[in-house]
Amino acid sequence: MKDFFKNLFGITELERSIAETQAAVERAEKAKLEAEENAKKAIDLAKELEEKLKSILEKPIGTNQSKKDATERGEPWVAVLDTKINNENVRNGFFELDWNEYFIVQLKLSGYNGTNEEEIVEKWFQDLCRNIGNESGVDMERRGSGYINVNNIGNGKSEIS
Repeated sequence: MKDFFKNLFGITELERSIAETQAAVERAEKAKLEAEENAKKAIDLAKELEEKLKSILEKPIGTNQSKKDATERGEPWVAVLDTKINNENVRNGFFELDWNEYFIVQLKLSGYNGTNEEEIVEKWFQDLCRNIGNESGVDMERRGSGYINVNNIGNGKSEIS
């Protein structure tokens, strides 16, 4: 008889709807926690990639030397001047790079080409990022991250984002 009245007044349907809503809220909370965890992992990976990139950039050209010193000695030189990560979307950010003309020659001798220095460095930097991603276990064919943008800020410097 109790079920009869519940059905008659629509209470059964309301109870079902409440249960579905509660389940949906639980799924949304779980998805939110997973998204937060993934964002933290992405930030950690970005920091790790930044450290690896700095390490890689320093090794072939020596450490603790200035652009001026390297250029005077006729040696290739490249450095990461700045790194910025978008806190709202960690897939977006940029590295500001600086280099000398000998680094461009080194890249050209290694098979990189382009219509200007920024394009040559961009191709090298894309390869470098792909290699770092692959070494970190990222599927670079299905990474889903937008594009690389190079902004020439003059004086042999570019922002790469």
